[in-house]
Amino acid sequence: MEQKKCTAIVLAAGQGKRMHSKVQKQFLEIQGHPVLYYSLRCFQESTLIEDIILVTGEEAISYCEKEIVEKYGFAKVKKVIAGGKERYDSVYAGLLACENTDYVFIHDGARPFITEEILERGLAAVRETGACVVGMPSKDTVKISDENGCVKETPDRSCVWNIQTPQIFEYSLIREAHESIRKTDMTGITDDAMVVEQETGVKVRLSKGSYQNIKITTPEDLVIAEAFFNSSAFS
Repeated sequence: MEQKKCTAIVLAAGQGKRMHSKVQKQFLEIQGHPVLYYSLRCFQESTLIEDIILVTGEEAISYCEKEIVEKYGFAKVKKVIAGGKERYDSVYAGLLACENTDYVFIHDGARPFITEEILERGLAAVRETGACVVGMPSKDTVKISDENGCVKETPDRSCVWNIQTPQIFEYSLIREAHESIRKTDMTGITDDAMVVEQETGVKVRLSKGSYQNIKITTPEDLVIAEAFFNSSAFS
């Protein structure tokens, strides 16, 4: 199979307001390292990923360059750039910074538990349609509410997935989709698959991630993450 260049765009520009901490969630420490360290380490060590674009806040660029990229020897990080006001702005900035790539792995820097196996499954899936999202089947029954906070419907749980990252796309597809949707109202856009879903006719494949592939968002998540590290090979 023809070798395709894969670039990871790692998003680390979130403010982490739900963490109730002065330190942004991606820079909080777990097991002696910043949360962001773990996903960068996975991409650095992956045989699939050729380079990494790290997107962070303007004020955090110097910190990321010195205290993370240089300190831990993440040589695949080719650029550390400033993100935008919204997540989709940061993704777009990352896309513009890519150079001659075929596939992009867009990942939340606050998800420290990605693995090479997740990346391999995702790449296999994106080769099929050009668009893939990582996630897991929901363990819970999900209710859709109406505007009054009452149950409107209950979707079949066997068809409900909780979506994670990375989300993986052919570079040309996601770049064109982002450029197209930026000409419209982007209210309600919460992930990159939605951009592809709305702007193209491409089917987005679902690929299994892991129930451990959580996003560090609230203080409770830090407790869960510590437990995962203490009971797994992630330490």
